Amino acid sequence: MASIDFSAEIQALRVTLASINEVSDVEGLKRAIEELSEAAGAPDLWDDPDQAQKVTSSLSHKQSELERLTELEERINDLEAMVELAEEEGESELLDDAAEELTALKKKLAELEVVTLMSGEYDELDAVVTIRAGAGGVDASDFAERLQRMYLRWAEQNGYETTVMDTSYAEEAGIKSTTFEVKAPFSFGRLSVEAGTHRLVRISPFNSQGKRMTSFAAVEVIPLFEGTETIDIPETDLKIDVFRSSGPGGQSVNTTDSAVRMTHLPTGIVVSMQNEKSQIQNRAAALRVLQSRLLLLKKEEENAKKKELAGDVKASWGDQMRSYVLNPYQMVKDLRTNYEEGNPTSVFDGHINGFIDAGIRWRASGKAEED
Repeated sequence: MASIDFSAEIQALRVTLASINEVSDVEGLKRAIEELSEAAGAPDLWDDPDQAQKVTSSLSHKQSELERLTELEERINDLEAMVELAEEEGESELLDDAAEELTALKKKLAELEVVTLMSGEYDELDAVVTIRAGAGGVDASDFAERLQRMYLRWAEQNGYETTVMDTSYAEEAGIKSTTFEVKAPFSFGRLSVEAGTHRLVRISPFNSQGKRMTSFAAVEVIPLFEGTETIDIPETDLKIDVFRSSGPGGQSVNTTDSAVRMTHLPTGIVVSMQNEKSQIQNRAAALRVLQSRLLLLKKEEENAKKKELAGDVKASWGDQMRSYVLNPYQMVKDLRTNYEEGNPTSVFDGHINGFIDAGIRWRASGKAEED
């Protein structure tokens, strides 16, 4: 094993962690946790279930964030103690263990350091992700469903709460579209770099001749505005249709018209919700997403950021930002950052932090504006 200057390496880890702590505002986190803990302990908390859910969810997220930072500081201290003991005792195996821990800590800090690069106006907010099948027929519908699973698995692996708000199933296989919410600090900041057209190349399981097919799916990501940041929508601007919730073959469906399709007449924006059990709940969820879309549109117009925040996602040739190639070779490559991985199965199983981190660094470097 090559000689490692552990003293310099550990000092570098501490400098990086200090920068992360500063951006994360550790003292502010502690104050927020104290205030949220007091609110969570109020005897009348669950008189308002929606507000109670927000309080407990926010408390859990902030506690997890603080625990991650505290744990890293403890691991750096333990590494330093391990190195001192190894050097005193002349234990080469212990130094090998210290080298492995050093590598692990560098990787973990690099992942957290990406948070310091997210300084966008809406980066801290929750995200609403919509995936639509594009060109490619049934293969595109199947691809859209695989992307949905990929993002939901990613969220699960990172401990992020998700809610599937609406899914429109295709007739033969897969989905026409889906909308889901990701609740966690910086959800929008992370997932916004995933917005764009995704392209799949493979031998189609739906083609009897075994031909290689190319299909596309569009991913849209918007921030979910809460609280005071809302926009008033006159009832006369809304067309609301109700219908029965549906699922794939063999799955039970509702016997009441609980699903809601809400159309904003001035803009033509359509939001569908069928996740909740009652029409009232679905209507409230649809209105919340519609308000977020309209507020984002308003802010984009005011700040000329429409292309930066949402873009024009066509889900067709010449518009793709990432390719998933399963044949004639195995590779997933982001065409903006040139980041790639050779195991598509792992990527589709939710291991996409490498792509997301590369996208955030690419955006922070200013190359997104150049393109």
